[in-house]
Amino acid sequence: MFPLRRVPLALCFLRFAAASLQAPFRLDRNQSSSFRANSTAAMTQNLFALKQAPDLFSPQDLVSFPRPGAGVPNLAGDFLFVPLSQYDLSEGKNVKYIHVYSIGNPSVEPLRIQLSKQSEPFWLNTGRLIGFIKPNEQDPKVVDICSWDVSHFDAFPSKDGIVQADDMPSVCIGQIPHPEPSNFYWYPRSSHLVFSAYVWEDGKLETAAKRDEEYENRGNTGMVFDTTYERQWDAWKTPGRHSTLFTVQFYMDPGRQWRMNEDGRGFVNLLKSAETGHSTPVEPFGGAEDFAVSENYVVYSTLDPDQSKEAAWHTRRDIFITDIRGEGYPRKLTSGEQGATSSPVISPRQDKVAWLEMNEDGYEADKNNILIYDLTKNIRYTLAQEWDRSPSSLDFDKQGYILFGSVGDEARVKVFAIPVPPTPLTPSDVLPAKYHAPIALTSDGAVSGVLAMYTGRLVFTRNSLTSPNDVFVLYGLPHLVDYINALPEDKPMDFTLSSVIQSVQTKPGVEDLSLVQITSFTDTQRKGKTMNAGEDFWFKGAEGKKIQGFIVKPPGFVEGETKKWPAVLLIHGGPQSAWEDQWSTRWNPQVFASQGYFTVFINPTGSSTFGQELTDAIAGDWGGKPFVDLQLGWEHILKSYPEIDTERTVAAGASWGGYAINWIESNPQFSFNFKAVVCHDGVFDPMYNGFSTDELFFFNHDWHGKPWEPKTKELIRKFSPAEHADKWSVPMLVIHSSKDYRLAETEGIAAFHVLQQRGVPSRLLVFPDENHWVLKHGNSLKWHYEVFRWFDQFVGESAK
Repeated sequence: MFPLRRVPLALCFLRFAAASLQAPFRLDRNQSSSFRANSTAAMTQNLFALKQAPDLFSPQDLVSFPRPGAGVPNLAGDFLFVPLSQYDLSEGKNVKYIHVYSIGNPSVEPLRIQLSKQSEPFWLNTGRLIGFIKPNEQDPKVVDICSWDVSHFDAFPSKDGIVQADDMPSVCIGQIPHPEPSNFYWYPRSSHLVFSAYVWEDGKLETAAKRDEEYENRGNTGMVFDTTYERQWDAWKTPGRHSTLFTVQFYMDPGRQWRMNEDGRGFVNLLKSAETGHSTPVEPFGGAEDFAVSENYVVYSTLDPDQSKEAAWHTRRDIFITDIRGEGYPRKLTSGEQGATSSPVISPRQDKVAWLEMNEDGYEADKNNILIYDLTKNIRYTLAQEWDRSPSSLDFDKQGYILFGSVGDEARVKVFAIPVPPTPLTPSDVLPAKYHAPIALTSDGAVSGVLAMYTGRLVFTRNSLTSPNDVFVLYGLPHLVDYINALPEDKPMDFTLSSVIQSVQTKPGVEDLSLVQITSFTDTQRKGKTMNAGEDFWFKGAEGKKIQGFIVKPPGFVEGETKKWPAVLLIHGGPQSAWEDQWSTRWNPQVFASQGYFTVFINPTGSSTFGQELTDAIAGDWGGKPFVDLQLGWEHILKSYPEIDTERTVAAGASWGGYAINWIESNPQFSFNFKAVVCHDGVFDPMYNGFSTDELFFFNHDWHGKPWEPKTKELIRKFSPAEHADKWSVPMLVIHSSKDYRLAETEGIAAFHVLQQRGVPSRLLVFPDENHWVLKHGNSLKWHYEVFRWFDQFVGESAK
């Protein structure tokens, strides 16, 4: 769950609020009516505007900056493309592109393609063909599979460096009888294309569109459910409809063009979903990372079909492997006793499968362990068992010696590497020290899309608190692989990438080991913008634990100018997540800082990336240790930075952070002294949330049971903001979205009703078309405007 932003006005409003914040409001009906009348008049007299200047990073900049995805290399490892979107403020539309880069010659200007109806790009063959789909002009239930040859970037007409996709010569390869196939992956050695699509109980691609049409035209809007999920994240489920994987084989015609196989096999449901009950990618966020493809196999993660009638209170996912041609039935590789699984990958020799696995069913934030299954010896074992971090992705190097991936570590997301040991004789064998923990290859920012290539290169995408995504390539990967393989087995790995780069010797036929930034998507837009890097701070929190946080200073901050700056405390959601050295298109600390706020964001008890003990410690203690941490961290900042005006402080949080805002309202003895707060999609009544949330496992885990169970009821009475609503007094902007099925919108409405009836200055902002996150560009601008308008009303310059 996640958080925050925006600011207001009104001088008489402010003076009243400042005087009243020291104690709970006790307004009679006449006082309340008079206050509302005065505040309304004041707001009509003072027009608020967001700060904008060439050197400031404004909400308009946040919305209009390019938004690059992760780099996608071809199998040959000499080209990659990056999907990118950019919102045009003047026209009010989002434009999509793909940028194609030469990894072998990064100095060459990229090919920038503006898409129209084309979507789902993927690499076709090992080299220079990009496949894509587009709607069929005659039949809306069908899409065409086509391809571009991007061997020569200068072969296409361009304007201002942009090539229009509709102007590029393309070749039609075949058709898919489905309007929305997705997650395409082509494996050249077997000439198979694997993709996902939604189908019905029969599991057939060919009947899906017709069944969709029949359902839409059924003559009523009723939906009948006998089991959960009935709805998830932001969508109601369609009974009987599920996602599965299909495969189809291609061949090369006499003219050297790829064509879809017409041998009668057609599209094969790899999961045999009508019989097995398997479904992947796993909703609501699953994608291509839920399966992997090799020459002979497809391996995938799926919810345990034996728990399909209890899906909302379980997280167990199993790993299966199946033949890429769809012959035979999928084979389970997991034990069946684990929790969630993710990121399955197949070794280049197809003798091993690796994946990430949690131990506890029903806990979405359990530690991810690295599991390896030796397909030749039928042995499943755990790598790096004692490593107290939770990786998020995996990939084998192209010799199968090293596993690379990404992992959160102390508010950064780093590239890691760990050698693959010889398969032990039994799963319980203790591995040598070299295999106890990976080594980090990066130290800052947040990485994603870590992929090894056959050319001996490693590609990954990285962003930070001051920059959106850019793509990096580690050249000369065989040097690093050889270095790691040569390390003694009886000692833990201890080196840095820079030390290896400096020490390795040149080898004939192997590129030098070097790390190169390939893209610079937002250099032009960021030029001249003041974006201060996040500064870490550490302090002793609850039970003496070390707790970390960040600050971002506002532009123009000068040390020694006392009581000059208002400050904001941002509280993250999750709660098992973290503020990281990471770019955000929603809660971006740079935006808060550029609006003139000394911006503070803390990773209290419950946060991830600092070890599993800290992450686990919030369960059953939502209103306990995390607030000791937040109080001590806030106190630390106010004492360390006299430049902050302690009479002009505010706070904002979303999801669990929204709960935190509500809990601060319920506990004036915390003495944060905030003059105004913002609660975005926050928990008001945990009892109601335990009954109404879509993913019941989350509540059941964090509140130690179901909402009617005695121990859980006791916890709710202890930590529920609804139980202490009589203490609420701090002016609050409440934001909630109608399609938020994680936390129903009535949570926000209930909080607003409390504030209104108690005469506390309050405002409700509702987005009928958003989910737990505000994603639409226009809505994002509205969100920021209202958050900063609200803050300005109480701590802005006029508030003085």
